[in-house]
Amino acid sequence: MDRLNSQTGQRAPPRSFVRRSGRITRAQKRALEQLWPVYGLDEFPQSLVLSQAFGRDAPTVLEIGFGNGETLVRSAAAAPEVNFLGVEVHLPGLGRCLLLAEDAGLENLRLIQGDAVEVLKKRLPPASLAQLRLFFPDPWPRKRHHKRRLVQPAFVALLLRVLEPDGVFHVATDWAPYAEHISSVMKASTAFERLSRPPSRNATKFERRGSALGHEIWEAAYRLRPSY
Repeated sequence: MDRLNSQTGQRAPPRSFVRRSGRITRAQKRALEQLWPVYGLDEFPQSLVLSQAFGRDAPTVLEIGFGNGETLVRSAAAAPEVNFLGVEVHLPGLGRCLLLAEDAGLENLRLIQGDAVEVLKKRLPPASLAQLRLFFPDPWPRKRHHKRRLVQPAFVALLLRVLEPDGVFHVATDWAPYAEHISSVMKASTAFERLSRPPSRNATKFERRGSALGHEIWEAAYRLRPSY
């Protein structure tokens, strides 16, 4: 069922995720209590100032729905000259990512708990990201749930807002119908060109699971044309 906007009374856009309580371990709970002040970015009334959030000016990469944080932390550790920002809704994943970040001694990672669409709309400054990563999002396979898929024309409009000129949208999925959907949505935008080869990346937990089930991995990267 679609949500009602409490202020307007109108139907709110469908979310691309379902909040799950999940089981939080003691270590993850400790991380959320003690490490969130180090890595977490809480809600505030205006857009983030990334130079203040990271304490420096550097290219920023955003990963949406980073799961347990394994891939995000490995990426941040491998590129200390780059700022990495992760958005996730589920507390166990946030807690696990915090523990990994602490173990790696990262200084170039910040996390946000919340809806990525709201982050892209309201919290990030325009033209602030060098790259946006979306790896193995929920494919919402049932036809009646296709409207919940994150990659839609409205999402492309948000990419236009937050990516800097020549910024890259890097996406991967192991669900063939969703791959076709993403390809169709991105092809419809003249603002983006598909790169011949996606940037290198680490395999994710969901990717390994999909590969074990025999799913073919589809991956693409789209560059925002400078004229936009």
